[in-house]
Amino acid sequence: MEIRYYGHAMFGLTADGTTVVIDPFNDDVGYPRPDVEPDAVVTSHEHSDHGSVDLIRGRPKVLRGLAEEGKTWAALDAHVGPMRVFGVPTYHDAMQGRARGKNAVAVIEVEGLRMVHLGDLGHVLTPEQVRAIGAVDVLMVPVGGHFTIGPAEADQVIAQLKPRVVIPMHFKTEVNPGWPIGTLEDFLKGKEAVKRVGTTITITRAALPTEQEIWVLA
Repeated sequence: MEIRYYGHAMFGLTADGTTVVIDPFNDDVGYPRPDVEPDAVVTSHEHSDHGSVDLIRGRPKVLRGLAEEGKTWAALDAHVGPMRVFGVPTYHDAMQGRARGKNAVAVIEVEGLRMVHLGDLGHVLTPEQVRAIGAVDVLMVPVGGHFTIGPAEADQVIAQLKPRVVIPMHFKTEVNPGWPIGTLEDFLKGKEAVKRVGTTITITRAALPTEQEIWVLA
């Protein structure tokens, strides 16, 4: 399994020749538009910095976490090549969606791995949501705060899900200096077992760390 980080909350997952892109951003986010033609695109919600499916090349299968223009959760459970993708209903804020609406956690199972992309999660998980997500190998977690959970809540969610690998996302960088969110270093402060691994990583179940690690993708 190959994981590539494009910036913000957008990732590409490739296994056995099949590529799935998660949460494609629009040009306003500031990162270069990815040159990728995936087999499928998954969106956690319909905001333009996560759901810009029209900017992706080709004719990918579109798997939306929300339905009815974001008013409700979609019944997301699909197979794309060797990957199973399903959604877990959550919210974009800590007020059950009253501030920013709904959000869907994407769970991807392939090659004996379970990878979880939290989208724009805005709250600590309930016990029911933790059970629905299940055992996690790789967790892609927002850490910037304001629009999503921040460092303190991210730590709580990580403790709830107990992933082997944590990949932080959705933080301030040089392309979005005016955004009211925190930096990666705000999240990493005081943490150990941090590895900076580049833009793309290849991971197998056998290669998972025995103790939890934070992998920072460029």
